[in-house]
Amino acid sequence: MIPLNFSHGLIPVVVQDGKTRKVLMVAYADEEAVGLTRSTGFAHYYSRSRKKIWKKGEESGHIQRVERILVDCDGDCLIYEVTQTGAACHTGYPTCFYRTLDGNVISERVFDPEKVYPKQPTKK
Repeated sequence: MIPLNFSHGLIPVVVQDGKTRKVLMVAYADEEAVGLTRSTGFAHYYSRSRKKIWKKGEESGHIQRVERILVDCDGDCLIYEVTQTGAACHTGYPTCFYRTLDGNVISERVFDPEKVYPKQPTKK
């Protein structure tokens, strides 16, 4: 295996539809998440906000089957070529890149996130 260069324990992952080559999302993975992805065939990432590994689709069911993993010339960035079930974006859009910098939405929602994700209790 090609050695990977993790920065602060993480490596960026560009997620691309394996057929259309459309960019679906960008996330980060640590060494364990990359290992889980390789061993299971399903995309795993490291959540910087939750400080834990997560399997894409563990709550929504919108999983990513990883067909191939590419590494860049410096070994410091990955591309996961995936078959996406459902939408890639937690906001309900097929890709996380569903709007322009000016705020124009250029895609249609696949699902309503309020119906897919449970409400979190409000912290006081």
